[in-house]
Amino acid sequence: MSILIRNGTIITENDNRDILHANILVDGNKITYIGSEEPPHDNEIDATGKVILPGFINTHTHVGMSGFKGLLDDMVLSEFLDKTSKLDSQRTEEGIYNSSLLGMNEMINSGITSFVDLYYSEDVIEKAVEKTGMRGFLAWATLDQEFTTQKGDPVKNAESFIKKKHPDTVTPMAGIQGIYVSSDENYFRVKELSEKYNVMVHTHLSETRKEVYDFVKTHNERPVEHLGSIGFLSDKLIAAHCVWITLNEIKLLSKYNTSVSWNSISNAKLASGGIAPVPELLSNSVNISLGTDSSGSNNSLNMFEEMKYSAISINNDRWSADTVKSQQILDMATRNAGMALHAPIGIIKEGYLADLIVLDMEQYNTMPYTDSNIVNNIVFSANSGNVEQVMVNGKIIMKKDSSKTGVSFFSGLNYL
Repeated sequence: MSILIRNGTIITENDNRDILHANILVDGNKITYIGSEEPPHDNEIDATGKVILPGFINTHTHVGMSGFKGLLDDMVLSEFLDKTSKLDSQRTEEGIYNSSLLGMNEMINSGITSFVDLYYSEDVIEKAVEKTGMRGFLAWATLDQEFTTQKGDPVKNAESFIKKKHPDTVTPMAGIQGIYVSSDENYFRVKELSEKYNVMVHTHLSETRKEVYDFVKTHNERPVEHLGSIGFLSDKLIAAHCVWITLNEIKLLSKYNTSVSWNSISNAKLASGGIAPVPELLSNSVNISLGTDSSGSNNSLNMFEEMKYSAISINNDRWSADTVKSQQILDMATRNAGMALHAPIGIIKEGYLADLIVLDMEQYNTMPYTDSNIVNNIVFSANSGNVEQVMVNGKIIMKKDSSKTGVSFFSGLNYL
């Protein structure tokens, strides 16, 4: 089945950041042609007056926690963590599945086509991925036995999940909750798992000052330094947060080509007390993408909000409105994330997977726009209401005229 997307303004996010006025042919699950011609096709989308982007990629979330929305607000971090742990220990498969469906539909409606998830019960979350048609990179969370609420050995659970057969839109990963609940042995076992099955690894890292200071007291080195010394840092690792890191740690992340998922709204909402050193990460060639974190610590799974707040927060923190520019932010939401995942997504390019979104920019909030300011308007002015269609793996999974269909289905469900 082939689809021709005709006459759109294409934000390619390619190496030259070309903005094209052209057609896109999607054949099967891939982009096979970009240009002025109209190759033979089965169906078409008229994108006249529309903007076509690579789908946004959310590189850190816990989608199974979407049912926690509003339950973890207005409390200090220690209380937040205690309540989260208690809620986690009471979860059911039904609740995790319903929460995952809820969160994925929210992401789809804000133009997110792929997400990186860190949780247990990823087998349940995978079922929701199949139901919605999203692309999921699912990292089964591991931690030391004494801290887990999982049944059985978390690393063995992760291995069982990685080994099973997965649909085309699911990529299994290995996960680690964080250095505060994981011994070196757990890190070694996960590294072995990653190498054995050639899968990516995802973890929380240096999110809070307490996490870092407590570790320094017991190990006399900082978390990133320690992970470097035990050989855990690599280009297969995506580290979420990295708020409380030093220049030396930044250089280590760069040395080992470790990618960082910046979660600006979550960090601010939890009052982590710091802002990730994004300019220093960029100047040391560390690849940065964007993550929303969970509905418990953000309340929204919305990449438009994440892009705007990320830009504003870091520019304000550094007292300069050009510290990080709009194009860099859009890169983080698309191409940088694809690079972090070593996946052919995040760029509109022949041979890449057809994960695309169509935006209606001819609305009050995004007009006027031209090629010269369109990226700025996407980052600072657009919102979920501008998302008209969403395509994942060559299939349309959302059209604006039907985007609210089934919303009433979510009323009264069990989310815990």
